Amino acid sequence: MSDDPISITLLVTGVLERLNIPYLIGGSLASTLYGMVRTTQDSDIIAEMHPEHIQPFLAALQDEFYIDEEMIAGSIEHKSSFNIIHRNSLFKVDVFIPLPTPFYRSQLAHVNRQTFSLGVEISANFASPEDTILELTRFGGRW
Repeated sequence: MSDDPISITLLVTGVLERLNIPYLIGGSLASTLYGMVRTTQDSDIIAEMHPEHIQPFLAALQDEFYIDEEMIAGSIEHKSSFNIIHRNSLFKVDVFIPLPTPFYRSQLAHVNRQTFSLGVEISANFASPEDTILELTRFGGRW
């Protein structure tokens, strides 16, 4: 896989899938997929991570990403976000731990599985078009 934003994001979502962590890709990658092109310097993922996911997540990604175990643990505890940075490209992936609200539960229940051909066929979970619009308007264009 190359160092483009989609490939890097799919590297992270592949680990989330192997760890059976529910997730979705949102923000500018999702809005671009649905026709509202936005430039970005990062990707946004909502993931229902728990403390038991920290070590396997680190083990799977630490060779390719700058990653901080304490930041992840604090984000899980406080239902906030953390980021990891791809070492080769310096592309940032923001991971949001969802609050237990009806909106976030609804988002995770309405994911759209999208498939890409990047030499091989790769699939990932994306926020629905409706949820992408709601989230973008809710935060004024920020995920």
